[in-house]
Amino acid sequence: MELNANFDERAVVHSDQEPWVASPMKGVDRRMLDRMGDEVARATTIVRYAPGSAFSAHTHTGGEEYLVLDGVFQDEHGDFPVGTYVRNPPTSSHTPSSAPGATIFVKLWQFNMDDRNQVTIDSMAETPQPVRDGVAEISLFQDARERVRIEVWDANASIADNDHKGFEALVIEGTFVESGEEFAKNSWLRLPAGMPLNAIAGPEGARLWIKSDHLAEAPTAPT
Repeated sequence: MELNANFDERAVVHSDQEPWVASPMKGVDRRMLDRMGDEVARATTIVRYAPGSAFSAHTHTGGEEYLVLDGVFQDEHGDFPVGTYVRNPPTSSHTPSSAPGATIFVKLWQFNMDDRNQVTIDSMAETPQPVRDGVAEISLFQDARERVRIEVWDANASIADNDHKGFEALVIEGTFVESGEEFAKNSWLRLPAGMPLNAIAGPEGARLWIKSDHLAEAPTAPT
């Protein structure tokens, strides 16, 4: 399966306008944003766990990172409330579930295969730090191939980035406009390396999960 798999093009999904699609596990549904592969795939997805649902134990051969958008996500390593960002590196394993129900934004098979950094950050407990006019940031992860953070954009702020090597954003709160298109909560935008970002935050500002500089090399499907 291929979905938004041309990484030389701008890609957009307003996920709240998309239907939920059942996964192989009862009570676990998905909204796919991009995908290369079938059940084993390089994928970016919003996943909803119904109360009391669980996924079987599995190993993330290609790594997994996720941000909890709603509810409380759980596994044998702990409980992860809204705003928790987790990186489970390649070869890690867990048994995910959610007693109260949860929605997560998750990316699979997008790690450096030698990465062994496990990261857990409660972004709601962190104070965004000003980084430039109209923008504050909570750093989540950075290495030679990518930078991941929460950005908070002031109301009506003009946001530009002409020098990235790939840009990807998910709206957590608020709105922004890019290329004449409005992005609201749970909307997702991906720009290829070198395509300028020119956005304007909405009247209430915006809070976003952002990854950049991760598309310098063309992504490939798992083998």
